[in-house]
Amino acid sequence: MRAAVATLVCLAAVAVSVLARAPASQVSSQNRDRSSHQVRWVTIDSSVKLEVLDWGGSGPPLVLLACYVSTHVYDEFAPKLTDQFHVYGITRRGIGASDKPATGYSVQQSANDLFEVLNALKLQQALLVGHSCAGQVLTMFAAEHGDRLRGLIYLDGATDPTLDAEVGSPYPDFATLPRPISNGTKRSWDFPEAINQEQLNPVTRLDPVIRKAITVDARMKPDYTRVRVPVLAIYQAQPPFEEVAAGYTIRNDKERAALRQYYAATRALYARWQQDLLAGVPTARIVELPGANLYMFLSNEADVVREIRSFVNGL
Repeated sequence: MRAAVATLVCLAAVAVSVLARAPASQVSSQNRDRSSHQVRWVTIDSSVKLEVLDWGGSGPPLVLLACYVSTHVYDEFAPKLTDQFHVYGITRRGIGASDKPATGYSVQQSANDLFEVLNALKLQQALLVGHSCAGQVLTMFAAEHGDRLRGLIYLDGATDPTLDAEVGSPYPDFATLPRPISNGTKRSWDFPEAINQEQLNPVTRLDPVIRKAITVDARMKPDYTRVRVPVLAIYQAQPPFEEVAAGYTIRNDKERAALRQYYAATRALYARWQQDLLAGVPTARIVELPGANLYMFLSNEADVVREIRSFVNGL
């Protein structure tokens, strides 16, 4: 999907490597999980067991959802919020240590799964936080069960995966883009150890078929007009073009023009996402974080914590 590729390339998002699954006789990735949570199991849809992480804390419930990684991706982030919230994370079906049935990956089913988990945990007036494609689940759940929510927080998740990339400025032919510079510099953050282990473990690493079912086959247009709860949407802020260009080996004017066109198309896409959100939820609070990438709660942890606190304190 062009929109997703544009986000990853132009705004320097970081993708999780995906490997094929192996037989389930080999055990999970939690032997090196040092996060301060308890692991619980909730059976939904009659027979599907989902992993629920409980970091504890005092205050109203805050529930973390991820896209196509487990909620162990929040292992280092979640404890930063336990002084104000009771923090949970739900690993959706097909991911990590949760069960991996052959079906059930539509947005509607994911919202149904979430409803069952919240019922099992007896959570009322929860604050839902969803990253990337988990944003679709937030929107669907709020449309159907707004009475169960205190608000929604999208982490680069208030997007529309059905939009063609050509919402303003068309994307260039990808073959005309310059190559990114690979200088071997290590990024300033890394995934929590449990996520690194999941990618190596035959049981918990992501099946490409399930990844496609979650991120491509299940995509649907968000209907924000049915959302009746407060909304915070945090996005990556697009850096100046020359800053982006400095990360590429540009050999000629044609490649520079292609990159500039790519840059403009990505900005237009983000502007459209925000415009559509505000059309449905005029009171939505939109924040763009400079220097953030797709995993903004890792790259810009303090900024995201600050924005969440500010949003909740203003409710």
